Formats: sequence, C-alpha cells, structure tokens
Amino acid sequence: MKTLTTLLALAAAAAPAFADETAAPADPLSFNVAAVGEYRYRGISQSRLKPALQGGIDYAAPNGLYVGAWGSTIRWIKDIPGGGANVETDLYGGYRTEVAKDLMLDVGVLYYLYPGNGLKQVAGFANANTFEVYGAMTYGFLTAKYSHSTTNLFGNTDTKNSGYLEVTATLDLGDGLTLAPHVGHQTVKRLAAASYTDYSLTLARDFSGLVLSAAIVGTDADRRFYASPADGKFLGKTALVVGLKKVF
Repeated sequence: MKTLTTLLALAAAAAPAFADETAAPADPLSFNVAAVGEYRYRGISQSRLKPALQGGIDYAAPNGLYVGAWGSTIRWIKDIPGGGANVETDLYGGYRTEVAKDLMLDVGVLYYLYPGNGLKQVAGFANANTFEVYGAMTYGFLTAKYSHSTTNLFGNTDTKNSGYLEVTATLDLGDGLTLAPHVGHQTVKRLAAASYTDYSLTLARDFSGLVLSAAIVGTDADRRFYASPADGKFLGKTALVVGLKKVF
C-alpha cells in the first residue's frame, strides 16, 4: 500500500517535476530504493511495526502520462493463519496536467498485488489484491485526493466501493527541507469497525537525491480490528517512523 504517511515527503521528491519550457528536460525514467523503520500505509503498519525494504521505478512522459511499479516487504498477510505473502507490489498509471494556473489534475488507477496471498482460502477473508481508481487536485502546496476501490478492500469481504479521502500540504522550508502535514479518512463499506481517520507530520531533507525523513504517524482506528494476529499489538498506534530513500 503505497505511500502518504511514512514516506509522504519522499514520494514528493520522487515525483516527476513540471518544469518551465526553458528548463532542461527531466529524465522520464527514475528509480528509488528505501529502508524504513516500519511501513505505514494510511496510518496502519503493514510490517507489524518492524522495518521494511522498498523500491520502485517510474516513467513520466512529457505529455503527462505516467506508469510505475513499487514494492515493499510486508508482514500483515503472513501473520493471518492460513495467509501468505511477504511482498506487496503496486502497479499504477495515470495522467497529470495543469488545468489552470498553478492547479494540477492527477487521475489514475492503482493495483495492489500480493503474490500468493491465499486469503480467499481463509474463512472470513477475500483475496487481498485490490484495485483502486483515484483523482487528485493540487493547488500550490496543497493536495486533495480521493481513492475508490472497485474490488474488495485489502482482503475484507463485501467491501467494494470503499473510499479514502486525504488532504496533504507540502511546505518547502528551504535548504532541501520539506514539512508535510497530512490527514485522511478511510471509509470501508459495510464494515464500520474498519473505518478510521489517520494523520501524519513528515519532515524530510533531500541531500541531492538521498532523502532522510522522520514522521509522526497515528490513527483513531479500532484497536481490536487493527490488532496484529501475530502478537496482538495495535498496528495504528502513534509512532515516530524514520526512512532513508535514494532517488536516481
């Protein structure tokens, strides 16, 4: 489940830039690798509060079309008795364009793939693989985004048409520093206990493509629903999450 908590500012650093016509053209192909203290997605730990390794590849065409793939080590599916998947792979594509001065539109699709997850064979679960469509508007430093699932959401049965609404600010502090406050709300259809609000505040420093970040991440999620099957720990607790990412 890709990024807007632990690596919010890092994702901004990896995204293709919209330069003016006099600037040198950016390389449309980019890569990134990262190590994080834990993998948080929408405020919930995907790695059972443990470290994770991540990496991705992106291609952004000059006409605004883009495609990419991203992956991370995970623990949450394997922790479910009968489940199994050590890796999450995200496949995505979309289109970005400026619709008015300083107003950017971003629309696309995202497929979360958990190879060999096997959850549909476990009583009470559906296949963890999830497909979402999304749309985002960015004006200056502020971005509002909505993601809508067209499949069951992350292994929860009968949860098609769930949605996630988020607002993020990316503030340039100078000298390669960015501060990114974020709040989001996950609504899970027909499963009220799974719905919650998450929040984060990420400070990142870009050292010429090597980005160090620290984020305070938390949620008001149901402690019983989001307890780890492995050890009972609350996966949405407030925590400081650090990360190191290289973009090239």
